[in-house]
Amino acid sequence: MAHAKDITKDDHPTSSRVTTQLSRIKKTLPLRVLSDEDFAHWQKRGFVIVRNAVPKENVERLKALLWQFEEKDPSDPTTWDVTQRRDYALKEINNAGMVEIYNHQFLWDNRMARRVYDAFVDIWDMEDLWVAIDRANLNTPNKGRRASPGFIHWDADTSLEPKPISVRGVLSLVHQDGGDIGGFQCVPYLFEHFDEWVKTQPAGRDSHHPDMRGIEDRIEKLELFPGDLMIFNSLLAHGVAPNTSDGRVRMAQYISMFPADEGNLGEREARIRSWREREAPRTGASDGARTRDLRRDRPVKSRTASGEGFDSRHLRIAGKNRQS
Repeated sequence: MAHAKDITKDDHPTSSRVTTQLSRIKKTLPLRVLSDEDFAHWQKRGFVIVRNAVPKENVERLKALLWQFEEKDPSDPTTWDVTQRRDYALKEINNAGMVEIYNHQFLWDNRMARRVYDAFVDIWDMEDLWVAIDRANLNTPNKGRRASPGFIHWDADTSLEPKPISVRGVLSLVHQDGGDIGGFQCVPYLFEHFDEWVKTQPAGRDSHHPDMRGIEDRIEKLELFPGDLMIFNSLLAHGVAPNTSDGRVRMAQYISMFPADEGNLGEREARIRSWREREAPRTGASDGARTRDLRRDRPVKSRTASGEGFDSRHLRIAGKNRQS
């Protein structure tokens, strides 16, 4: 996993095992979840939606947990307009509804869902994957103390050559209809035309935040239903649109997978420690978040993606399970 030295920049798992950009790989494994059309869309536009990735009951129980975890009442909006518990080093995600919960069993159940795993196998064209230990989102209307303009950024540093190879995923827990509820937004135009677009940009441009002047109409807000998993390339400019509704709430869980790196002992031990101690992973995005509520995050049971014996040494999601 690559870690940014500047914690004001987001960073997510990348892989040195893959050297060909995911938009250019030739499939060697048969598709499990994606159709040929889905895979072509993924490679061209930088994202793909997997419908009904997890069961409905998984969605409902995680929603209830997030409300409880955040000490907010879904039926009482007076409990929603509260100051976030801490400020983030990554400034744009302030008041975007991030929930610092990482290791509750309900999160792990979704990470280990077979359809979720199979979708990432399709994306990476390999079975030997680690799952990222990521958080959730509960974004009530962005007004009052929770005002937020929304944002567009890249997870990856787009000035690097070769470009980082990484993906992320968003599991929607509610109906995100592309309207005033906000939620995930992206700019596929920049993914498709980056090489041409970047030639028009000045030297020293912000390699994590595109200048959207003149291309504001290229921002797309996707429609996601409860249980849908949207996977996107980290070279896709994206962000969270503000929730401007009167009383609707956007909720999601962030899920991603990346090639396992058994030889990286430091990363392996950090993952085990996060799981065992119920700690937030120390990345630029989370900044090693520790809040009093995080202590309520429960340990997980020993299970695999298929529900049979979880390898706690590696926190591994793989085609073949390896027993401790």
